Amino acid sequence: MAAVLAVAAVGAWLGIFLSGTVRAQVGPVETGMSLRPAWDGETVVDASPLGTLTFQTHSAPLRLRITLENIDQERAKSFLEDPRLAERLPTVIEEDLLDGVRALVIRSLLCAGAGALLAVLMVFRRPRTALVGLLAASVALAATGALAALTFRPSSLVEPRYSGLVAAAPSLVGSAESIVTRFESYRSQLTKLVTNVSKLYDTVSTLPLYDADPKTIRVLHVSDIHLNPIAWNVIRSLKDQFAVDLIVDTGDISDHGSKAENKFVDEIAGLKVPYVFVRGNHDSITTQKAVEKQKNAIVLDDSSKEVAGLTIYGLGDPRFTPDKSVAVDSDPAALADFGRAHLPKVGKADLIAVHDGEVGNGFSGAAPMILAGHTHERRTTVFPTGTRMLIQGSTGGAGLRALEHAQPTPVQASVLYFDRETKRLRAWDDITLGGLGEQSVYIQRHVEPDPQRMISPEPTNAPSPTGSITGTPASPAAGPPLWHQGQSSPMLQRSPTEGDRET
Repeated sequence: MAAVLAVAAVGAWLGIFLSGTVRAQVGPVETGMSLRPAWDGETVVDASPLGTLTFQTHSAPLRLRITLENIDQERAKSFLEDPRLAERLPTVIEEDLLDGVRALVIRSLLCAGAGALLAVLMVFRRPRTALVGLLAASVALAATGALAALTFRPSSLVEPRYSGLVAAAPSLVGSAESIVTRFESYRSQLTKLVTNVSKLYDTVSTLPLYDADPKTIRVLHVSDIHLNPIAWNVIRSLKDQFAVDLIVDTGDISDHGSKAENKFVDEIAGLKVPYVFVRGNHDSITTQKAVEKQKNAIVLDDSSKEVAGLTIYGLGDPRFTPDKSVAVDSDPAALADFGRAHLPKVGKADLIAVHDGEVGNGFSGAAPMILAGHTHERRTTVFPTGTRMLIQGSTGGAGLRALEHAQPTPVQASVLYFDRETKRLRAWDDITLGGLGEQSVYIQRHVEPDPQRMISPEPTNAPSPTGSITGTPASPAAGPPLWHQGQSSPMLQRSPTEGDRET
């Protein structure tokens, strides 16, 4: 019996593979739909040549692929220009999509059943055994379909993963703010997707830029550029395509903090949007002053400033690690204590920017959002206090360090969407490009599940530092300064001379 079931399963899957594509008109878009076995349940929308969108829509081991093959230009124009037709568009799209999926499921079931029947009949050559295989395959397929229906997640449509042209991403994926405030239902989100695709395909010369939403403050978070000129091309592209209001750089723009590297930061002025910078452990005071000279740069070091509607507090890193001759204490507890020692200066900040997430731990509960970098690995954490900390990967692909591993370090950045009225994060897009300028681009949309949650300070009985770390790293010509501290772990270092180099 086990052998019969195995053969029936193989035949059923082969039947699904050979079932072909169902053509369906979804609003003004002509689509091809296909169903395939897969380890993870997902829906893939192929909007070639613009890219693909992937949605984790269900848990059954089936992949629904929808290929956008053509646009009915006249129908699209009528839907886009006639308000009465536009009001009917959500219903039309839902009905068309359901009709297409229904036809696809029926065809797949018939082909799967035929495949199971033929496979068992060919192997065992007994009609009764073949009927048993058909029955088993039918039960398995029915269970798979039921699982897909029961685990369907409409909310997945507001958190797509995009792969394709970075220029098309904002227009194809859509506005995060619009998704949160106006597209709560999957019907409306499908309407938005179809409308965006129609507009994009109708564009002949250039792809449209992101449609700026006046209710949203868009922040581009970059970090750890490490002198990689590719980063400036990426930043310029993202700045334009996502229409960002400001850029926050959480440090390590340089590699050794030497004067010779200062010319690299001149690119900041050409971005023509506010560029908020906090010093990293590879940035000296010489580096910081070079950034400060850029007319659109805002250097924060234990200070706050309102930028594009957000109050941002920034704190430079207490270490300067390129000088290998001086011992550096990077103990997480000491770094967290360093952050806590500066809590009185935070005030009512909407956003805190630091270089190292360990320092950011000390600001838990001080603001709704903390941005950091340093580790070259992107991750996000929500503290028990309600504060979210986003640690960015390397926007410079870790500089030359990208060559130290078998696979290049990816180039990463994020676009964060803040509500202009509440100043709270509503959603963010994590953007990843293949390391060293490769052409692959992935964008993952995330929606903040509880943007208005309460932010509570850490308990007063939490251990506080017994001393404070003060001072700033000197420029290469200033000689070896000391960090003054109380009883906390010692951090002694100096800026490099021109001859110092990191190994």
